[in-house]
Amino acid sequence: MEQKVHMADEQLDLGIPVPEKPMKNGRPEQQSGQTGAPRKLGDDETIDYISNKDVVKLTDAEVVRQRIAKVLVHQYGINPEDMVRDYQLQVLNSETGRMSRKRASIAIFEHDKPKTPENLKRIVVTKARPKNGRTVTKIRTYAQADAQLQELRDLMTAAGPSCTLGMWTDDKDLYFVERESTRFEPRFHPLPNWPRGDDEEFDATRDASSLAELRHADEYMLRFAFRRCHNFIHGNEGLPKDAAFWQFLYVLFAKIHDERLVREKGRAPRFRVGIEDLDKEGRTGSPAVAARIRELFEEVKTDYADQGLFDGRDRLTLSDPALTFITSELAPFSLYATPIDAKGVAYQELVGDNLRGDRGQYFTPTGAVRLMVDILAPKEHETVFDPCCGTGGFLRETLNYLQEQWKPKNGTFTSQEYAEILPPLRKKLAAYARGHIFGADFDPFLRRAAAMGVMMLTDIAGNVYQMDSIAFPDGHLPGNDEAKKVPQIQLGAVDVLMTNPPFGSDIPFSEAAVLGRYRDRVRQRGGDWGVAWTYTRENGELKRAGEATAVSPEQLFVQRAIEWVRPGGRIGIVLPNGILSNPGPSDEAVRRFILQECWVMASVELPVETFIYEAGVNILTTLLFLVRKTDEEKQAERFHGSEDYPVFMAVAEKVGIDRRGKPVVVRSPEGHVVTEEYEDEEVLRIAGVEVRRTFKRERPIPDNDLPKIAEKYHEFVARYAHELPWKGRT
Repeated sequence: MEQKVHMADEQLDLGIPVPEKPMKNGRPEQQSGQTGAPRKLGDDETIDYISNKDVVKLTDAEVVRQRIAKVLVHQYGINPEDMVRDYQLQVLNSETGRMSRKRASIAIFEHDKPKTPENLKRIVVTKARPKNGRTVTKIRTYAQADAQLQELRDLMTAAGPSCTLGMWTDDKDLYFVERESTRFEPRFHPLPNWPRGDDEEFDATRDASSLAELRHADEYMLRFAFRRCHNFIHGNEGLPKDAAFWQFLYVLFAKIHDERLVREKGRAPRFRVGIEDLDKEGRTGSPAVAARIRELFEEVKTDYADQGLFDGRDRLTLSDPALTFITSELAPFSLYATPIDAKGVAYQELVGDNLRGDRGQYFTPTGAVRLMVDILAPKEHETVFDPCCGTGGFLRETLNYLQEQWKPKNGTFTSQEYAEILPPLRKKLAAYARGHIFGADFDPFLRRAAAMGVMMLTDIAGNVYQMDSIAFPDGHLPGNDEAKKVPQIQLGAVDVLMTNPPFGSDIPFSEAAVLGRYRDRVRQRGGDWGVAWTYTRENGELKRAGEATAVSPEQLFVQRAIEWVRPGGRIGIVLPNGILSNPGPSDEAVRRFILQECWVMASVELPVETFIYEAGVNILTTLLFLVRKTDEEKQAERFHGSEDYPVFMAVAEKVGIDRRGKPVVVRSPEGHVVTEEYEDEEVLRIAGVEVRRTFKRERPIPDNDLPKIAEKYHEFVARYAHELPWKGRT
């Protein structure tokens, strides 16, 4: 019995009521101020985040403005009702002496006051992101961007003395400006960041030291900051990309270490940049800041020595300007308070761009990782293991999944609530990482990146080993002997295994490597693997054709994954479609082995877009979910024949992005973008006090089948639970 779910069919009828609207130029006309009913947008349109009613053209510059508008609310706690888009001011041209009208991209006014210049407190200028060139991206200093910042200074001057804070960004560069009032001409100087809400003064020490001031990072801004830090090292320090990545991680761990000392031991923060530390010219940086960061990193190497992540070869070689720049980028955020999901996405993007391997290592896109973790649903007492962990995506998403299960479900938290909720939650998560999260990879750099990724989320490096997972428990790599001592990950002991193994005919396991030893070990356990297969002439039955001289890695990893889990243990594995559909004897032998040894929970076929953008791989893949049978279950099948049972099968046709990584959204039959209404709860900072506000907003609906597949899977399990032979054994 088979249950097949085709997500493309579901997309034909979304169940969203579309009201009749007046037509204009052949399209529904948007009524001013209309909310509550889903709307249809053109390809080049979006609903303005600030007003939540205006439909605006989605130009390159508008993309940046809409992102920053969300950041102002999510990260800075600024009330969108206090913002105005394209606010006009009379600006004096210092060269001609003439007045002209110019627009501030976003104007921010004093709360509950008229939107007049005397109540204008902050100004944001956003520009379109510059086109990427072939040269290395260099980050400009405040002085080097003087010509571009003049527009911001002119607008702040025109607004009057109440406007003291400014921001300028083009999605590559980002500058914060403070206006200092004088008796004559106003003076402007750079700021490390903006204060929150309607506060007027930036205090680096207070922001870094007070749990009540925890400022979690908006995902976009954290990714933006990570990229800028890496680009500064790569472009301004002249280091190659991989070396720049490790130097950035050294500073990142100095940040994590400093937060822990402030939080747990009440130390004064050292990972901070004050106004006095900023060098306007951007040439010398701050020797004081740099000295503090170097001191912190030396402490990191000492404090984490028992976790084996750092040794004497790890040296922080960045210059004072680089250390000052990176510190100013990261200091305003609390990585401790930032959601695991946001940190994981930012980290994965950075590590994926810099550590791609050449042994078939295709880093699993976030959407596929989340779907696999959601279906396998690891529990807090279960061991999760990835024998080809790469940069640790499955390990990090498991931690994110469990934290979401454990934390209170009452929505958005204030900083004070976070300060009460996070310590026990992080302690529980760290304990889980210490005892239940395990990974392994052949590549020592990926192994280290995975361990650091887990540490960034939990303060615990987890248990990640450099070893050859096919050769285990044999093998010469340094992590092999260490892993052999861990009872949770011995063959036949793992509760949940999820992995994206290397695959491809151009990287086979050969006799000269591990295939011979692997075959011998399998035979000792009564198995028959690592051999060649063919069909008999008489009846086309499979039969052995001698010992194979080479076997593709995905075939061996299927065998090894099944060996590794306990009876009743669950497996999620990414496989090329060929192994599940090719008619050849070798692939058929794999399929027969799977059915002999496992119950099939689910099979989800993915489109090429899943991997082609994020991993650069043009290949059709399937997520296969299995439960290992017990010996009793296999014996019963030998006596009574194979048992029929329901299997969840789905074909995802859309994953929210196209081949170039651009968003794909749901459209009406006429081709217009369809929106949905949702509630957005935010914590705003008004008069120095955090206040919860709920906003009804609209957004385009991502055309992504993966979340819907997860929902359908859970519905399927609930419906057919009494017929699933593996249900209740996991």
